[in-house]
Amino acid sequence: QLIVYNHMWFEDAEWQCSGCTGFTTQFTRLMGVEKFDARFVIVTQGPIDEALAYKRKVGNAMTWYSTANSSFGSDVGAPPNAGFAVNVFLRDGDKVYRTWHTDGRGVEQLSHLFGLADLLPYGRQEEWQDSPEGWPQQPTGSRWAQSKEIAAAYGENS
Repeated sequence: QLIVYNHMWFEDAEWQCSGCTGFTTQFTRLMGVEKFDARFVIVTQGPIDEALAYKRKVGNAMTWYSTANSSFGSDVGAPPNAGFAVNVFLRDGDKVYRTWHTDGRGVEQLSHLFGLADLLPYGRQEEWQDSPEGWPQQPTGSRWAQSKEIAAAYGENS
């Protein structure tokens, strides 16, 4: 059993997607998943040497793989330079089945950060929320920790 997070990757970017970086840094202790005979990994379309350097830079603990120069990202709903997703696979002998997929707001439901923020009276304070007039609202993602902040807090030079 394999849970794959497809992390967005932008060629030649110093900082990769803050949403993806923030999401994946929430998963630092994966022993619980392993007890279910499963693994949780990150797949990106960036070159593996750059991906591993970025992993260290932001202090990510998960195993990273690269699918550079392959159609894997597009095949599973996370096209180059545009997509992120969570996919779950089951291998049965020589056959591999994709048993679950989500992207966009569906991925957010797997995050403890958004679950906690959604409990707050003002919620995430994002424009898409149906909030009473006068309540704080800002552009979606503007309150999220940026990749550079995550690196400062958790990365190899923190």
